[in-house]
Amino acid sequence: MSQIIPLLNYEEGYREAPYYDSLGFPTAGTGILLGPKGAPISHYTFTVPKEFSDVWLQNIVNKKIEQMRDMPEIWAAMTVCNGPRQDILISMAYQMGVKGLAKFVNTLALIAAGNFTGAAAGMLTSTWAQQTPARAKRHAEVMRTGTFTAYQGAL
Repeated sequence: MSQIIPLLNYEEGYREAPYYDSLGFPTAGTGILLGPKGAPISHYTFTVPKEFSDVWLQNIVNKKIEQMRDMPEIWAAMTVCNGPRQDILISMAYQMGVKGLAKFVNTLALIAAGNFTGAAAGMLTSTWAQQTPARAKRHAEVMRTGTFTAYQGAL
């Protein structure tokens, strides 16, 4: 059973009221982009209850998966992954976009070949890992082991 919604809630955090993300985009819920960079937060006068955020998030995840299906290198990796590993690829696509995930050419090829240890090592040498080191370390551990042990007690 997928743990993608709890995983994204853990990694992205949840805020009921709109806020600016680290890049200056108005955001709410579980890292859900609301509008263009620098748009006044005062334009967003609503709150996003957790239950609503989770439904909205699932809809976004479903669209990401559709986009991932259209990219052969990503889908080849997805088809050999168990549930936890698939959730990691979805989380990466959520964080950096499907096109961003597609740039992990060597890592995706290692995953498609079933070399999860090599793929985890590749994940940790990326610019993404330098930008979000704790998340990358947890994600790489799930990719290596195929379990959510790195998230023990969090999901």
